[in-house]
Amino acid sequence: MSDQAREFDVIVYGATGFVGVLVARHLAGFAPAGTRIALAGRSPEKLEAVRTRLNVDWPIVVADATDTAALDTMAARTRVVITTAGPYAKYGRILAHACAEAGTDYVDLTGEVLFARDSINENHEAARRTGARIVHSCGFDSIPSDIGVHVLHSLVAAEDAGELTDTTLVVTSLRGGVSGGTIDSMRYQADVMSKDRALRKIGASPYSLSPDRAAEPDLGRQEDMPVLTASEVDPSLRGHLAPFVMASYNTRVVRRSNALREWAYGRRFRYREVMSVGASPLSPVIAHGTKIGLGALFVGFVVPPVRFVLDRILPKPGTGPSEQRQQSGHFTMDIFTTTSTGARYTSRFRAKGDPGYAATAVMLGESALALALDREKLPPSEGGVLTPATGIGDALVDRLRTSGMEITARKL
Repeated sequence: MSDQAREFDVIVYGATGFVGVLVARHLAGFAPAGTRIALAGRSPEKLEAVRTRLNVDWPIVVADATDTAALDTMAARTRVVITTAGPYAKYGRILAHACAEAGTDYVDLTGEVLFARDSINENHEAARRTGARIVHSCGFDSIPSDIGVHVLHSLVAAEDAGELTDTTLVVTSLRGGVSGGTIDSMRYQADVMSKDRALRKIGASPYSLSPDRAAEPDLGRQEDMPVLTASEVDPSLRGHLAPFVMASYNTRVVRRSNALREWAYGRRFRYREVMSVGASPLSPVIAHGTKIGLGALFVGFVVPPVRFVLDRILPKPGTGPSEQRQQSGHFTMDIFTTTSTGARYTSRFRAKGDPGYAATAVMLGESALALALDREKLPPSEGGVLTPATGIGDALVDRLRTSGMEITARKL
């Protein structure tokens, strides 16, 4: 089916959920005039309430996440599907496959390594056959990481400064709530992996999303939860660096981007993510305490008495912060690299708004608009299960900059 024959440019699936409403609101305010948008989910009454709340006249599409026929039909009606309905391992597999088969571009917010691996196995070849761009992780997980490295590499390549080698993302500042949907996805993955050793092995592999594990370079151990002195990353930095909670997923997305580009970043490209905990006398203690705390959180999801407590104190899926708290949030991520020629470069990704909610809604909405409306700016691709950098690339960079996000790169 040609794009001209499609009824819609973008369908927002899961539009009645907390983040789904935020994405739809962003599109209502910032999508170009004439963009054909529809709201989709399983409840026509709730979809009508969202449409009324947003004061739009967009059509409503009713489809349950388990209804293969309805999702196949929905996918065939649009150029791009946005889905915010997670955990994706439970509610996303049928829809992702429907889009791959229909030649429909697809974006989501997943940070679930097992779902992404399954999607690659199930959908990559089908999407290449139909030309669909199946682009997972188009929110705070993992656009700042993936696009941040993309712009860093672009500058290094433009200045013929060699390949990227040791590269580290540092979360310099962060203010925002923890997404209930993210917690629910972590909980679900913990349940699944606790029962299957093979799945635990996939989750632990730094190349779990690689298109060809055997072709990856042997770079030794690549730890997901390092504790570092800041000067180990770059001489300009001070203090200590603690593990970043989403590193174990984001790093795999970035490595997939490198492999999909035939290792254009470099065959000796090593990538990790950490967060700054300041330069006070207590910063080493805070850094090590963070590592212990994150480890305890993951273990706690599979220990029944601890799980009982966590389920009652952690945010619930479908909930989120107030409008005021969303707007007061922000984040800054700085990426540092040393190239094979010895040159040092850095990139920065900075945005206002709660990272997991307000900023994520912008990233996801603009990802879909870039796929639907900016075809001539997209990276060359035959389709497949891609990443934000390899599936959308500079088209997304341009849109996010226009939306007020700071995305820069420079030589040090």
